[in-house]
Amino acid sequence: MHPTLDLFEQSAATFGDKLAAADQSLQLTYGALNAVARGLGQRIAETTAAQRVGIATPASAAGAAAIYATWYAGKTPVPLNFLLERASLAEVIRDAGLDTIVGIQKLVEPFAAFGLKTIEISGETLVPGTLKAPTAQATDTGAVIYTSGTTGGLKGVELTFSNLVSNAHAAIEHAGITPKESLLSVLPQFHSFGFTTLTVTPLCCGATVWYLPRFSPVAVVNTIHERGVSIFVATASLYAALLKLKNAPDDALRSLRLAVSGGEPLSAKVAAAFKQRFGIEISEGYGLTETSPVVSIQLPGENRPGSVGRALPGVEVFAVDDEKRRVEAGTEGELAVTGTGVMRGYLNKPDATREVLRDGVLYTGDAGRVDADGFIYITGRVKDMMIVGGENVFPREIEAAIEQHPAVAEAAVVGAPDESRGEVPVAFVTLREGASVDPIELRDFCRDKLAGYKVPREAFVIEELPRGPTGKILKRALLERLKAN
Repeated sequence: MHPTLDLFEQSAATFGDKLAAADQSLQLTYGALNAVARGLGQRIAETTAAQRVGIATPASAAGAAAIYATWYAGKTPVPLNFLLERASLAEVIRDAGLDTIVGIQKLVEPFAAFGLKTIEISGETLVPGTLKAPTAQATDTGAVIYTSGTTGGLKGVELTFSNLVSNAHAAIEHAGITPKESLLSVLPQFHSFGFTTLTVTPLCCGATVWYLPRFSPVAVVNTIHERGVSIFVATASLYAALLKLKNAPDDALRSLRLAVSGGEPLSAKVAAAFKQRFGIEISEGYGLTETSPVVSIQLPGENRPGSVGRALPGVEVFAVDDEKRRVEAGTEGELAVTGTGVMRGYLNKPDATREVLRDGVLYTGDAGRVDADGFIYITGRVKDMMIVGGENVFPREIEAAIEQHPAVAEAAVVGAPDESRGEVPVAFVTLREGASVDPIELRDFCRDKLAGYKVPREAFVIEELPRGPTGKILKRALLERLKAN
């Protein structure tokens, strides 16, 4: 028995001639993907005795083949964020104990400088094989996915096979995903959404996945339109980028039945503009690498402004106070998650694991509330919370207010030290194309929407907000910018 490969082989047996994974250079049916994964798995098994194997691929059919090949080899895949700087990559290689990297030529070649063995894959080098699936237990580690490091040092999240499979099944049930679906993935497979939600989940149920190695608004719209894509998962900033397309027909995305936004807050302005232009309601979701990753999705027709939906089957979300005690429905606190998707822990970091995972409860560090009907609302990060004159202030509330200004495209708020009040909010904003605004005007605009102590002390208009490899805003970089000034 092998938890993920058994499901994959069932899909291959049932949908052998159906397209499984495809990108601009490689298209694989279920039968072909299964065969080349076995062949590549044999090569991996012959190359390394190490338990963990690095994978360096963009969002691609080759990435899907590499993930399943690693499992066929009896190894644990470690998808690598190839966008990281050299020092961080070296730390991941050391922490994971890697001696072999599998991936496309352009991405694996630099790893030779680290003294690693490399296995290059492409349409020409992927050859069929007959390697049998090894035996694995549900409690075995199925993948190690490193967090992006936006809130501190890199951590390798150990996800068991049970974590991966249960999250896939729960997402399929919650969102009603069927073999008829066609999904579009622009998220790299080193991102937990790209790994589980857009690779493992669809291949469990016989759906088709189209991968785009690089995000391009034109390519996204064309692929959805030409391939009849029914499910699209992306970050909020990518939806904002699609709105900037001037020549896309308003019905270009009509095949979509589900457009999911996750990874960062979705502004009400972007959601409203997207629905007005394309007729598609964006379903905001919530998840963490530590939860395999999906926790909740707000489905079309269940739209509650500001909510990220209700928890998936088998997942429970509740808020706790500073003493980690559960609070009443509707009361704000730190969000906690339980269920079969919660990680085993952080690789080689027992102390960091104990900080967030206790008795099966994951304390997310996200501030929010859960209403009486189970709808979840994210208000910010507990660590991002400012204490302004003794009052708790969450940046997301201020950002949402600023983003209502017609000139503003995006906003990010950080807390700056203040001698008299402890901290004060400071805003950084980007503007819509052709727009202009005075920072004083922005502050005055906020006064009508926020309590006085929540109004930003200063507002800076910048060309673009700093982002990490997965699109999340790097607030540490904004704080450093403040210090430099």
